[in-house]
Amino acid sequence: MTVNDKVAEGKGQQLEVNKSASGYTDKPDLRHRQLRGGEFWKKIPAYANIPEELFNDHSWQLKHSITSVDKLLDTLRDIVSREFYDDAKAGFAKAPMAVRVSPYALALMNWDDPCNDPIRRQFIPLASHSTPDHPELHLDTLNEQNDSPVFGLTHRYPDKALFLALDICPVYCRYCTRSYAVGFDTEEVAKVKLAQDEKRYQRIFEYIRSQPQLEDIVISGGDAYMLRPSRIRLIGDTLLDIPHVQRLRFATKGPAIMPMKLLSDHEWYDALRAVVDRGRKLHKEVVVHTHFSHPDEITEISKRAMDRLMEDGITVRNQAVLQRGVNDDPATMILLTRRLSYINVHPYYIYMHDLVKGVEDLRTSVQVGVDIEKAVRGATAGFNTPNIVVDAPGGGGKRVVHSYEHYDRETGISVYTAPSVKAGRFFLYFDPFDQLAPDIQAAWRDEKKRNDMKQAALAAAKKENAHRVM
Repeated sequence: MTVNDKVAEGKGQQLEVNKSASGYTDKPDLRHRQLRGGEFWKKIPAYANIPEELFNDHSWQLKHSITSVDKLLDTLRDIVSREFYDDAKAGFAKAPMAVRVSPYALALMNWDDPCNDPIRRQFIPLASHSTPDHPELHLDTLNEQNDSPVFGLTHRYPDKALFLALDICPVYCRYCTRSYAVGFDTEEVAKVKLAQDEKRYQRIFEYIRSQPQLEDIVISGGDAYMLRPSRIRLIGDTLLDIPHVQRLRFATKGPAIMPMKLLSDHEWYDALRAVVDRGRKLHKEVVVHTHFSHPDEITEISKRAMDRLMEDGITVRNQAVLQRGVNDDPATMILLTRRLSYINVHPYYIYMHDLVKGVEDLRTSVQVGVDIEKAVRGATAGFNTPNIVVDAPGGGGKRVVHSYEHYDRETGISVYTAPSVKAGRFFLYFDPFDQLAPDIQAAWRDEKKRNDMKQAALAAAKKENAHRVM
């Protein structure tokens, strides 16, 4: 029988499937492709008569962002209770971050159950959900300012630096690790000011020029979405002109909470694309890093925006934050990872929530991070599987969550090392205070017992580390 005869014989025969094969299912889970569409914003009373063209205009989104509890009341009106407004009002007053929420993000929230909605939890504080800060919390827990040789530039890793270009964002995330600087002053926190000042920029450029080992620059703040197009070009082109700089990352929450800007702000988009294109011609990488933290943040509008970036060859990577009541379960994180992959956003990092003033209710334990990492790994292709990392307090940088030298689940202390960042030092991370046993909470409030717990954890970590080195 010839090859052609075998092909002909095979035609019409039913494909035989090995149903015992790993991954096979009669009912595949395709929820990651089911994106919210339609005029979903019209359920919000203030947006009921807003046409699609206007809702999808970035300038309208910015102009109508919620910045106070009064604006929230004017926008939602009677779809939530008076008790919720009072709770939010008290939450706004106690918040260390200024509040700003885009109409798009507000419309994605479930107003039938706002207290438990994962998107609401990220942006609108409720006093009733507040829990005591961890005693080890400091305003700049990651020690960014002490690792700043020039104001507004953090140089922690040998070949990478963080360029803080501004201190404003299109929305303010409650969990922001940079609450010491980002947003307006609040009743709780007077901010460090990161002015959009070209003289300040020039000092940063001069430092970068003087450090030939610097190859990778993250442009953040604040949020690159809020940079004027001229500043996108100024920063991008100046850094590309430095011979040893090889990689630029523009960091922005924007695609997750205002994707329409990528479709309607043509001047800003053209500036970004011009820097990306110029980088490519110079054989240098310019990418966008964004920040989706829940699958419900990804809509048909998101996909259209990401499709535009894809068509123009602009790589997008995602850095989520692991948050209690938002995405701290395997099913949600697997769905987020697959949905990001579906819209051509590479899941890059999932951060363990930093110790941030006023948001202890959002933090999770290291054990939760370890469990989620195990569940996510293998759920999709390896190159689209994010690393779950602890950004070690005190300036140790990002450490894979399960790479601790020691983890005491009773006291909630995990200890990490960073040999390529700060050799010989040990860095302590702490599980959420309210999830510790009452007697351990009491011990944390006692200065001597607190120091004893930390010293015991350090001693155990050093002993375990010494055994590994041997």
